[in-house]
Amino acid sequence: MNAMDGIQLDLISESKMATMTSMEKIRMILDGVQEGKILVLESGLTPSEQMKLIEMTMTEITPDEFSGIEIETYPSNKRPGFLSRILKKRSILTRLTVVGPADKIKTVIKNKDLISTILASE
Repeated sequence: MNAMDGIQLDLISESKMATMTSMEKIRMILDGVQEGKILVLESGLTPSEQMKLIEMTMTEITPDEFSGIEIETYPSNKRPGFLSRILKKRSILTRLTVVGPADKIKTVIKNKDLISTILASE
């Protein structure tokens, strides 16, 4: 074990996420989690992106190598814009998403303002 061993936490900015397609986001998240990283996404994922992430995760689980993901998110407190309300567009935005390997992250508390987790070391 060297000084760099431990759990890596990547904080990913909203501006970085905005430059990526949905599939690029999902692949980046899955690749990072499979490497054992905990990812904190500033802008979160849309509900459809979350569903696709879960779907892809289920196809990549292997008993001895990848146990899956733990994902926690809470919705944005921003109200939809005037045009969205007129057109009755239902776009649920998230303001933060935490994703990590299921065997390394355990959610302790989740409410509208706090996500608290315990990270298990090797």
